[in-house]
This record gives sequence, C-alpha cells and structure tokens, in this order.
Amino acid sequence: MEQKRSNFSGSLGFVLAAAGSAVGLGNIWRFPYLAAKDGGGIFLLCYVVLALTFGFALLTTEIAIGRKTGQSPITAYKVLHPKWGWIGLLACLIPLLILPYYSAIGGWILKYLAAFLTGNAPTAAEADGYFGAFITSPVEPVIWFAVFLAATTFVVYKGVNAGIERMSKVMMPLLLVLIICIAGFSLTLSHTDESGVTRTGLEGLKVYLIPNFQGMTASRLLTVITDAMGQLFYSISVAMGIMITYGSYVKKDTDLTRSVNQIEIFDTAVAFLAGMMIIPAVYAFMGYEGLGSSGPGLMFKALPKVFDAMGGIGTVVGVAFFVMVVFAALTSSISIMEALVASAMDRFRMERKRAVLAVAAIALVLGVIVCMGYTCLYFEAVLPNNAPGSNSQILDIMDYISNSVLMPVVAIATCILVGWVIKPQTIIDEITLGGVRFRRRSLYVAMVKYITPVMLAVLLAQSLGLLG
Repeated sequence: MEQKRSNFSGSLGFVLAAAGSAVGLGNIWRFPYLAAKDGGGIFLLCYVVLALTFGFALLTTEIAIGRKTGQSPITAYKVLHPKWGWIGLLACLIPLLILPYYSAIGGWILKYLAAFLTGNAPTAAEADGYFGAFITSPVEPVIWFAVFLAATTFVVYKGVNAGIERMSKVMMPLLLVLIICIAGFSLTLSHTDESGVTRTGLEGLKVYLIPNFQGMTASRLLTVITDAMGQLFYSISVAMGIMITYGSYVKKDTDLTRSVNQIEIFDTAVAFLAGMMIIPAVYAFMGYEGLGSSGPGLMFKALPKVFDAMGGIGTVVGVAFFVMVVFAALTSSISIMEALVASAMDRFRMERKRAVLAVAAIALVLGVIVCMGYTCLYFEAVLPNNAPGSNSQILDIMDYISNSVLMPVVAIATCILVGWVIKPQTIIDEITLGGVRFRRRSLYVAMVKYITPVMLAVLLAQSLGLLG
C-alpha cells in the first residue's frame, strides 16, 4: 500500500535540514586547509562566485526535481524520463558508500569529545600518536562508530517532522552559535614560541582573508578555482540524492528560489566561519606549518596541540569545538541515511521503520569493515588523487569512488538530462509555481546547459588524474 508522503512543516524546517546536510565535516576540516593553501582571499572570492553560479544551478535543479516528482532519487529520474532512471541508481549507490565511512569518522569525533569531557585529552606531545593508536585499536573505533550510527538511525527512525526537522531546528542554531563563539575567541589568541616569536590570531585572520598573489600564475589560478569548485561541490550535498529527497518533502507553496538562496548563504557562512575559527588559532600556535594539515591531520592532530597549548581554557574550547563538530557530522549523516531510506520506501514500498533498520544494518556491516581497514584488513593502495608518497586504505577508496568519481558523473548526467533532454523549462516551471519570480532564470539556463557540465568534466578529469 502506497504511504502518504511526509512534508516539512514549512520553509524554515526545510532550509535548516538542507543546510544541516550541507554543513558537514568538509566545511570544518577541508575548507580552512584549502583557503590557507590557495592564497586566502583568492580562494574565498572564487568560492563565493562559484556558490552563486555553479552551486546555485545544481542546488536548484535537484531540489526542483524532488518537489516536482515527489520521489527519492532512485525513482525520481525515471519519472522525469523512463530511459534515464539509471542516474537514480548511481545516486543511491553514493550515499550507500558514504554513510559507513562518514559514521566511522563520526565515531572518531565522539571519541575525542569524550576525551576532552573526561579530562583525558591528548597533550601536544601525545597528539600524533594518540590518533594512530586509537584508529588501530581492534575494538574501540567500532564501538564509537556504532554509537554514532545509532544516533543517526534514531533521528531518521523518528521521521521527517519528529526526527529530521525537529533535530535541525535545535542543532543548527546551536552549531552556528558555537562556531561564532569559537571564531571570536580564536581572534583573541596570542602565543610566543620557543624562539621568542609571537604570533596572534588577528595575524592569522590576515593570512585567511588577504589575497596572496605571490607566485600566482594562470595554472596556479586554475588550481585554486578547481579546488574551490571541488569543495563547493561536495559541501552543498548535491549528486548524492539528498537534495532530491529533501526536495520531495517540500510543499508546493514554498518559494524554492528563496530557499536555495538561504541554503547557499548558510553553507557559505558556516564554511567561512570555520576558516575564521581554525586558521587564526592554528597560525597563532603553530605558524604556517600547522596550516599544512588537512583532514584527520588537522582535526585530530593539529588542533589538539593548539588546545593543549592554550592551558586550562583549552579543555573548555576543545569540548565546545568537538560538540560543534558532532552536530555538523550528525546533521550530514542523517541526511545521507534519509536519502537511502526514502529510496527504499519508494522503490520497495517499505514502511519507514523497516527501511531504516535495513539501511542501518547494511551501514553497520560496511562501517565495521571500514574500521577494520586500519587493523586486520589494512592494506595500502595508490589512488589517482593521492598526494606524492601517500597511500590509501578502505575508507579512502570508498571516499574516492563516491566523491571523486560517481558524484561528478551523476551531476554531469543530471545537467545533460535537464539541459538537453527534458529541457530547463521543466525545472523553471516547477520553480515558478504560484507566480514565484525566478530572477536568475537566464543564468540558470546557461549554467545547467553549458557551463556546469564543462566545469564538472574538468573536475572529474582532475580526480581521475588526467590533469596535472
């Protein structure tokens, strides 16, 4: 029996849920690193321009597809065009790969939050070895992963209104408040190292905001643009079925253009504040060398050293920071699981509770395998996007396949479908329901038909190692 589809109660619930999906670990541990690496203000400028063009086109397309079809990705594409349903299958494979390893990383964050809460946080001298010892432990990472996955499962099990929307309305404002407070505190920091050099958070802010044109060439600028495009692409949660799923819960009287604008603003603001929170603090205590860390190295090695160097207040700041990161990780993992659950409900006519438990069971098995990738299943692989001298494990391979290969493929196929098969007017008609004005209509058509697919092709080529 076909079930009545749930809806967000209003545009606020939708925007906060969608923004919560967009605001994830990528904003916090990847954005600051790229901003520092790519010339500060130059990267920020490229990111904002791309958010208003590239991000706008992809977000608008997926949310409109979801609302128009009232379906999750696995069935929505087939509703748009019977011969293009294969895009939906790929779009569902992506969150199936992401949820297990994302939850494993969520477990790492919970472990560090518990360490700071109990006063057992790693010291500066221990920070490097502490992380390695934890992830190579045979049992502890699995336990923390299971706890994080259980929290995600609980919210999705409660449903769209009682679970996802209610949680987003609480967590997202708290997350924003925590980020603003920690960012403000970072600017007040000052530290004198062993050589007598004093660095301040305000100097770190200049590193972050002021464009650095030193050594800037055409090829270097292209690298900055592709870095910004890659970060934005992964940040706004497109090409993995999430925005189509959330769009299917949006009421017909919701102004989609306004909602897309608000999601863009929220995601960009949080990414910017994450940089302002991390770069000044790391620069003050570790200089330029500390800014070279990204991913796990930044969050689980560099930042604990900074918190330890702060003295007594460092524990308090560390707790606030990891609470904020847990919120960001949870809002994203919930949206990833919801895309899978909604697809199972639409494709197999499953009730929500059964679909949630089935998805959680699959994620549990795959997540345990991810955790074991650092112990009994450890091996080293070289991927096309590896840094020189670095190797990859199971988590990295799943991340590469989902983020660097499948997501660009799904996004390119979506642009071709909308831009050339069903035509942009199909999306425009959905956006302008009820007389809503679509002020960026001409920009949207140009982006979805020509510019965005070309940009995505460049991004895919770079991920596959076809570009230098």
